[in-house]
Amino acid sequence: MSRFVEGEDRRQPVLLPSCLDGYVSDENPARVIDVFVDELDLRSLGFEIVPAATGRPAYHPATLLKLYIYGYLNRVQSSRRLEREALRNVGLMC
Repeated sequence: MSRFVEGEDRRQPVLLPSCLDGYVSDENPARVIDVFVDELDLRSLGFEIVPAATGRPAYHPATLLKLYIYGYLNRVQSSRRLEREALRNVGLMC
């Protein structure tokens, strides 16, 4: 028995659970943003959802709006900083 807390082996195949939703608290603003944008009628607000015939598929406008609103609430205005935040913040990954 060791005097220290033993951590998990970092070389194991899965460190996080299969569902990241468990890591996001119920009070996280990302949950409110998700529900709010899902309830909007994006077509009536002028968002066009037309997939391109060639090239890489675009992100859905609802996903980008959620990211933009999160950035606005957290004073993250740069698209590059929003990208870094989306890679770092578990609340934005869900």
